[in-house]
Amino acid sequence: MEQAGPTLFQTLINQRGWQDYEVFKKRYEQAAEQLAELEGPRSIATATIEKRQFFRYAHGEVRSPQTVARRILEFMFPGIPATRLLGPVPTQPGPSPQHPAAEGRIAVERSEYGLEDVVLAAANESAQFAAKAESSNVGPHTLEQLEADIRRIVRSYPNRPIGPLFREVRDLRNRAFELLEGRQPPRYTCDLYIGAGVLCGVLANASFDLGRYDAAETQARTAFLLGELAGHNGLRSWVRGLQALIAYWDGRPADAVRLAESGTDFTPESGTAQIRLESIKARAYGQLNRNSDALAALQAADHLRDGLVDEDELPGGMMAFPVEKQLFYASSTHLWLAGSQHLSDAEARAHEAVEMFQAAPLEQQRLGEMSLARMDLAMARLGRGDIDGAAIQIHAVLAVSARRRTESVDRRIGHFNRQLALHPGAGSAAAIGLREVIIADQQRTPHELPPGGSR
Repeated sequence: MEQAGPTLFQTLINQRGWQDYEVFKKRYEQAAEQLAELEGPRSIATATIEKRQFFRYAHGEVRSPQTVARRILEFMFPGIPATRLLGPVPTQPGPSPQHPAAEGRIAVERSEYGLEDVVLAAANESAQFAAKAESSNVGPHTLEQLEADIRRIVRSYPNRPIGPLFREVRDLRNRAFELLEGRQPPRYTCDLYIGAGVLCGVLANASFDLGRYDAAETQARTAFLLGELAGHNGLRSWVRGLQALIAYWDGRPADAVRLAESGTDFTPESGTAQIRLESIKARAYGQLNRNSDALAALQAADHLRDGLVDEDELPGGMMAFPVEKQLFYASSTHLWLAGSQHLSDAEARAHEAVEMFQAAPLEQQRLGEMSLARMDLAMARLGRGDIDGAAIQIHAVLAVSARRRTESVDRRIGHFNRQLALHPGAGSAAAIGLREVIIADQQRTPHELPPGGSR
């Protein structure tokens, strides 16, 4: 006999969005596995449903399923006997005052199993939300791979050409953004914010190295926002330092001091970010000719270094602030302060920094930073009349610049060349030859930001 009207099974799978066979089959098999684990026997875990059987259930052609199927169906639809599930949807007849008890019973059945079942609909909605919340586009493996890629990038950054690296970082940042736009547990969201923030910070640094200060500041603002969303002091402190550094190189030392001061509001649990802030502040104070403030900042950086115990919270590499980098920041500060004693201090610190940079394995050398330390050393030697000693450093810088050019190094070379032209020994053969080498280097085509890479 044909089934009159839809079965309760058909009604419920339509409500839950399971009316497609493949969707229902997946739910059925998942229920079988859960039932096997909770109640046993384990053999139930392999149960499945054929397509023809699925449609027979929907059309009311089966009223009494086999034992295993019955248990699975009743597990999938709690509280509903399988025979009722595969039968017609209960209907409520018109009022019958002669049979109030029957009317009440039918109303209950309608409430429990009918189309207008608010309770069941609410349960279905909760179940659907739980399924969505449980599903995630991010898992431990995805995060582990993202973190590994970030570590590789920040550690190799100081030794690699900027252009190709920029494209790689941009692609990885876009991947992190895509993951954030998906669905993941809150603990993964925080990790993604940190990862995306670090990558925006790397892009800010790369934009800065390419001479695009506007793009660098935009990237840095986004990196700081992501650090805010993650509540990560290490990232916020580091980004404030980068923003201060951009201001320093852009000829805005007062802004550099303000930004560095702002970064001290975000003290990380460990690491070198605060040492970096004090060192940047010292150079900015030097540029402002505020000698006592500059020396106080250098002293504060030394004090923080003495108290350093743990490694950085951030992934190291370009985001770390090692001793040698602190030394050449100090040498730059002393060059700004001028005078014979400061010139001597600048030379000593720059020389120590260069030696420490050179001591690293070739593939780990921080080429841009070592070049800047060499430029400090060259300026200090030029200041005391040692043109030959300065030339040794300039030639070394130009050799590195041929494979890894940055705007800050180019600017320092240009400044050195102008100072050399004004030097009392500018007419010597050594000075003339050095200036010719520098001019030839300056005529080379500088690196440009990759198309569209300013975003």
